Amino acid sequence: MTTPAAPAGPPPIIASMRPDGSRLVLHPADVRGKWITWRRVVFAVLVLFYAGAPLVSVGGHPAVFLDVEHRKFYLFGSTFNAQDFWIVVLLALTFAFSLLFITAWRGRVWCGWACPQTVFLEGVFRPIERLIDGPRERRLKAAREPWTAAKAARFALKQALFLAASIAIGHAATAIFVTPRALSLMIAEGPLAHPEAFGLSTGFALIVFFNFAWFREQFCVVLCPYGRLQSVLHDKDSITVAYDERRGEPRGHLKTAGVQPRGDCIDCLKCVHACPTGIDIRQGLQMECLACNQCIDACDEVMLKVKKPKGLIRFLSVNEQTGGRRVVARPRLFIYGGVVVAALVSLVASLALRTPFESNVLRPRGSNPWTVDGATVRNAFELHLINKNPETSTFHVTVSSPVPASIIVGTPEVELGSLLDSRVPVSVSIEKRDLRGPVELTVQITDSVSGKVKQMPVRFLAPL
Repeated sequence: MTTPAAPAGPPPIIASMRPDGSRLVLHPADVRGKWITWRRVVFAVLVLFYAGAPLVSVGGHPAVFLDVEHRKFYLFGSTFNAQDFWIVVLLALTFAFSLLFITAWRGRVWCGWACPQTVFLEGVFRPIERLIDGPRERRLKAAREPWTAAKAARFALKQALFLAASIAIGHAATAIFVTPRALSLMIAEGPLAHPEAFGLSTGFALIVFFNFAWFREQFCVVLCPYGRLQSVLHDKDSITVAYDERRGEPRGHLKTAGVQPRGDCIDCLKCVHACPTGIDIRQGLQMECLACNQCIDACDEVMLKVKKPKGLIRFLSVNEQTGGRRVVARPRLFIYGGVVVAALVSLVASLALRTPFESNVLRPRGSNPWTVDGATVRNAFELHLINKNPETSTFHVTVSSPVPASIIVGTPEVELGSLLDSRVPVSVSIEKRDLRGPVELTVQITDSVSGKVKQMPVRFLAPL
């Protein structure tokens, strides 16, 4: 009697983990094809954008400069202060809703193409690794070999290049908060003169080094919550990277073609070896799939070699995989799209209607708002001006009254640099006989840069 084989152990929770819980270090294979070519172009552009935004000057300031200490923020030629935080909320909501819409429509395209985690890992650190350690087969062989002087030297060189790239990225991140010019002066003066900037750059560099030199795909599959939202955001008509099971099964090697019926999949595992998170796309959509399309390029290359049509792995919906038709116009997309449009319209309207300056009336504290001098009542207040233009601007201040009044404006013309503020004292005196009812003054401020005019009503206060 034949003894039945022992059941296999439990499958790993994630592809980069062994059944015993230890981590399986992944070595994705190099692929060639249209998708990896386009991704490299996108990565190059985004690396330049992420790392170079503080270096480009727009309107006399860095394109991205977040001066947290002084609560001044410069973004692509526009200037903001702490009172504009609500615009940041609108921007974040627009991005979040757009991500929901894109995920319901095209899957995790953001993860595979534009997320900084993927951009820097695949666009900077993996090329360094391939340069030092060679292709996947050589890396796997080296991992099994004992340590030698040559292996240690390659490892040290690779880690040194990783650290150099991390330091560069860390300094680029710090430049967002202090400007590149100020950072270069701080570097020249040494870390003891600027411990805060040195600590910030060092912290950024260490986080980047830990993440991209060791943690890598674990961030995507363990820490990032976005992948776990797929089951909520996707439906049967969402387009994702998928294996055409009807065409590929039953899979088998080429040498078995004359023995049993076989689909187009030759079970070469190229798609698995190319995956940066180590999954087998033939098992269906999985949380770890980043929609990087490397499995598509790997499979298409194999299909060409065995003289089969490309597209065994391609963009498909669940309905298409089962022989049905994909429905494009569906309630989920309309709802997500409507929310995105609403958030975008709100953001654009807020930016368009946003005044290039702020003005507030401040009355004296701790005393009566008026002063009686015989037959005259006097109000004194201050006008607080904040210039939100990216350049220096001159503001013209005038005050008018519907009744005869003596009006003194301390500084009728105020010149302010970008995001600087000033207080203008104003004194208004009106005879008691002219105060037969409420008097409303009008403060008018004209911005010389934008030409915008703002009028503010101010109630003249007097004793009953």
